[in-house]
Amino acid sequence: MTDGGELARATALLLEGRHGAPALRTSLVDLYEFWLGKGATAAGVDTADPGVALVAVGGLGRRELVPYSDLDLVLLHNGNSQIGEIADALWYPLWDARVGLDHSVRTPGEALKVAAEDLRTALGLLDARHLAGDPALTERLASAARDQWRRTARKRLPELAESVHTRWRRSGEIAQSAEPDLKHGRGGLRDFGVLEALAAGQLTARPGEELLAAKQLLLDVRTELRRESRRERDILSAPDADVVAHELELGDRFALARKLSGAGRTIAYAVDVALRSTVEQPRPLFGRRPVRRPLAEGVVLHGDEVALARDALPARDPALLLRAAAASARTQKPISPGTLRTLAESAPELREPWPDDARNALVELLGAGEGLVDAVEALDRTGLWARLFPEWGSVRDLPPRSPVHQWTVDRHLVQACVEAAKLTTTVSRPDLLLIGALLHDIGKGREADHSELGAKISASVAQRLGLPPEDVATVSAMVRHHLLLPHTATRRDIGDPATISRVVKTLDRDVVLLELLHALTRADSLATGPGVWTDWKDRLLAELVSGCEEAVHGKGFTPPEPLDDDQRELVAEAARTGAGQIRISAQGKVVTVLLAVPADRELLAPAAGVLALNSLEVHSAVLREHSGRGRAGVFTASPKFGSLPDPALLREQFARAVAGTMPLTQRLAAKERDYATSSPAVVKPVVRWFDDETSGPDAVVLELRAADRIGLLFRVASALRRAEADVHWAKAATLGGAVVDSFALSPRSGHVTPQWRTVITEAVLAAVS
Repeated sequence: MTDGGELARATALLLEGRHGAPALRTSLVDLYEFWLGKGATAAGVDTADPGVALVAVGGLGRRELVPYSDLDLVLLHNGNSQIGEIADALWYPLWDARVGLDHSVRTPGEALKVAAEDLRTALGLLDARHLAGDPALTERLASAARDQWRRTARKRLPELAESVHTRWRRSGEIAQSAEPDLKHGRGGLRDFGVLEALAAGQLTARPGEELLAAKQLLLDVRTELRRESRRERDILSAPDADVVAHELELGDRFALARKLSGAGRTIAYAVDVALRSTVEQPRPLFGRRPVRRPLAEGVVLHGDEVALARDALPARDPALLLRAAAASARTQKPISPGTLRTLAESAPELREPWPDDARNALVELLGAGEGLVDAVEALDRTGLWARLFPEWGSVRDLPPRSPVHQWTVDRHLVQACVEAAKLTTTVSRPDLLLIGALLHDIGKGREADHSELGAKISASVAQRLGLPPEDVATVSAMVRHHLLLPHTATRRDIGDPATISRVVKTLDRDVVLLELLHALTRADSLATGPGVWTDWKDRLLAELVSGCEEAVHGKGFTPPEPLDDDQRELVAEAARTGAGQIRISAQGKVVTVLLAVPADRELLAPAAGVLALNSLEVHSAVLREHSGRGRAGVFTASPKFGSLPDPALLREQFARAVAGTMPLTQRLAAKERDYATSSPAVVKPVVRWFDDETSGPDAVVLELRAADRIGLLFRVASALRRAEADVHWAKAATLGGAVVDSFALSPRSGHVTPQWRTVITEAVLAAVS
């Protein structure tokens, strides 16, 4: 019997070495083949009669074994009565070495029968490779399995396609995921296996050099990921990506992500085309040809694909490309590969300015909804999209810098158009909304402010599209100010006259631009990722836009309303009892918390601390005083998870916190320890000052940008209190793992000076470090 411990020690030594990824895979294959050969000899495989063979499939069969992979082994026999003892002698040492094992013991006939019924087995046997024992037995199975697949592959295509699409829905895409599944994701290694299976079935050509390079990159990344993590793992997280990129000499994780995205798109597109091209179209009755249904000028639906009409003249029709793409997006039917090749070879470049029909076809394409994604991908893979928009090269496959973003920048822009298409009835210029959505992040990927650079690029594009000068200016302004409304609504006091005035002035009192930015903000947020657009954000944006519209239309700005009766009553109750008071109302999962304290008690820190202690994420806080009798605060919050906390518990805890009998600092520290995330913060906190974005004497706005943590607002409020800074209002915005919190401050005594700002800055940074 062979020693499993010997195998484990040898594997560990290989993983400690710094071989390149391909060399490591080769070494692992050699090691396991050597060890399995010894084990097979000791188990009697070589001398068994009737013959027995040990066969590798899967990664070992393909000679692509990555660290911590299971071994896929088949023990073949011809009715050998001792096969059970031979199998035990082989498998038990592997289990002792803690090697993952996917094994079977079968005759060739049994293996072929299982393959005929189970698609995964049929595909696995295509990689069958002899390891030990009777080579003729292995060749008999391998040859029969390949022949069986060639005979049945076309009939099994629907089953294969369904399994592929099910896996994609479960595992997402390599190209667009922030944490791609290298094996199972769309465009991953499993998809490359599908391409090889189709080629083995003689349904498609074998993968070419571009596809082989994409596969090599995925294999190398998967190899280094497992070597560094020391476990079976196929999902590449951001911290792991930095290490893997260094080992593969690919720069940083962003450079690696861009390469992975390109590789994933290459494989995914090839699988899409291969599955479509190998499916037999239903034969029409009585031998008639398939109906060619017109979709647009020069464009028809032929079977299940968009194609060119027989009388189309692609070399003389510059807009034909866009009409075909729009028809594909609208019907959600793919453009046929032959049509794409014809357009790539024959379609002329659109001259500046674009003709009206080309621009109209573009707007139709951008407004087609979900079908836009596949249509743009098809054009991009064949070089046609870059012909329309040369600027696209800088954002293609560009990974996001913020973890909030779910997509690469190019896919985000396309997805923003998908979302904007749902909002075209809310604006007076839906064409500009769609063009603005396509271009709003076009300035990314360069060493400059992406909004400012993007405004210049979008102006150039809009002019090329043939828009009139006033529309060119509007598109450019949309891109320049596409972050104005969300940043203002979530980081500033929208009840402050200065806030409304600044927005209106920035937009040059343009109501059309205001409504376009409102819709673009929604589309941009929805296209960013789950949870970025919320009911709370929707309500804030609507309130901000309404205030701006009133100011633009000359109705004047309505100053913040004084305390209402309920708030005055609660302040009076707090003054009478000398204790903190609280009232709670909820709308869905958004809770509004009204709090009051006597004039001599602190409000912001106890309120923020109690809400954090109950896992309530504060979105906004407005603090007001009432005739020297006390302070009132209105907090808008929602639970980070679960349901709303018990109001009675909040009341009891807030009263104790205001009275100073509740150790909030210690309780929050304990909560942070209990709920600490495994990923440490990788950004340093930053404090910024703004002098003209709030009203009142000696009042300025401090904006804090930092990694989120439990009780952060409480810590900052406590630091401001200790530094003797009065807080007039506060805004809190949580963006994934980061926060942007804003505070309108003034000194408790004296005036705003550089020295005072330095003291406040140092206190806030110390509180969040």
